[in-house]
Amino acid sequence: MDIVDQLYLWTDRVLFWGLVALRAWALLDCLTRKAAAFPAVDKLTKPAWATILLISGALGTLLGMPNGPASVLSVFSLVSAVVAAVYLADVRPAVRGISNGR
Repeated sequence: MDIVDQLYLWTDRVLFWGLVALRAWALLDCLTRKAAAFPAVDKLTKPAWATILLISGALGTLLGMPNGPASVLSVFSLVSAVVAAVYLADVRPAVRGISNGR
């Protein structure tokens, strides 16, 4: 392997584990929030968000594995990262604000 292949391999691994961490953070945050806070801020329910994050995270992680059936930049991996980002950027602040940060 030459240096470019090594760089691509390590970049792929760093992106993969970074996206796994992002998906896990979103799912764990969703699971720790109070269920009543989600409809109070006009968002989907907690079970709905947990299911969406779990399924998209599992598909994105399993299909985005380096040297797996797809790649880190596959459609499934990127869509699951967008789902986690939407939760963290839109839903989490709203739910967190109504539950006083807990």
